[in-house]
Amino acid sequence: MSSRSGLKYTLLILVLAAGACKATPASSPAAASPDTWAIVDGRPITRSDVDKAFQRLQDPAQQASDEELAAAKLNVLDDLIVQDILLARAAVLKLDVSPADLEKAEADAKKNLPEGAFEQELARRKLTVADMREGLRRQLLAQKLITQEVESKVEVTDQAVTDFFNANRAQFNLAEESYRVAQIVVTPVKEPQVTNATGDDAATPQAATQKIQMLMERLKAGANFQDLATGYSEDPETSSRGGDMGLIPVSRLKQAPPALRDAVIGREPGSVNVVNTGNALLLMAVMGHEPAGQRDLTTPGVKESIRENLRARKLQILRTAYLTAARNDAKVEHLLAHKLVETRGKLP
Repeated sequence: MSSRSGLKYTLLILVLAAGACKATPASSPAAASPDTWAIVDGRPITRSDVDKAFQRLQDPAQQASDEELAAAKLNVLDDLIVQDILLARAAVLKLDVSPADLEKAEADAKKNLPEGAFEQELARRKLTVADMREGLRRQLLAQKLITQEVESKVEVTDQAVTDFFNANRAQFNLAEESYRVAQIVVTPVKEPQVTNATGDDAATPQAATQKIQMLMERLKAGANFQDLATGYSEDPETSSRGGDMGLIPVSRLKQAPPALRDAVIGREPGSVNVVNTGNALLLMAVMGHEPAGQRDLTTPGVKESIRENLRARKLQILRTAYLTAARNDAKVEHLLAHKLVETRGKLP
């Protein structure tokens, strides 16, 4: 990943972009203005909401084609729809964010930044301190809902850990040092069949570059790598399992092209690097690093590693199911999608 300061910048940008939409009830769907791009349970999301969020995500120096612009704004609108649904659910459950939690999040956003850099980034993105705080509040509230309704319900028993070990003993006896690797693949050409969960496909080199940048920014803002791989990776072999490529021995990694090799060997678990293979852009994530040797459940770290792996799998499934159910339970009128069909892809 890039520097910590870059992560802080992007965290700020994304939480504000996500918070651009104000959930205010509409009198009725029929009363929607021409600039209303979606209605969620009677609450409008307007073109202005999407434009503001898009401007905060998009690098002003980048130029996009009309098709790329339409695709990007559709993605932004989808994110705003999901956030609106989550915040409405949080309100029903009477969840809130304490001033102390908000102050801590604000302090974390500023931490390790050079003097004045935080304010400069706010000004560059045309944001105010109030915008930043509201964006953080909304992000924290959505996460609080997910923690209560999803993460707290994920359990991995000792028996499940033992069963997994017994069923996979061979992978715990490593002949050599190995890395657990995951990937997100983005190609610069249109795929004959898109298998990821969102149906997103970068069809040009510029679109591929912008997609990789978007995914990196989401990662820096705290998004889950496996979720992004499932949603956006264009590799049919690994997208369905969150990009997981399994444990790869160092000897095999050393035979890989230098860019791929250097993105993994010597990298700390949790690191993510962009690799250009010439045919595709990859996000290579180091998920784990295992020494050579025979291991069992008494080996330090083995139980914890299995438990975390099983928990991550369950969490990914349950989070996806929860968000899918929440979206399906809501009444969503995606007016922008209808307008794009009517205009053959031209933004209104």
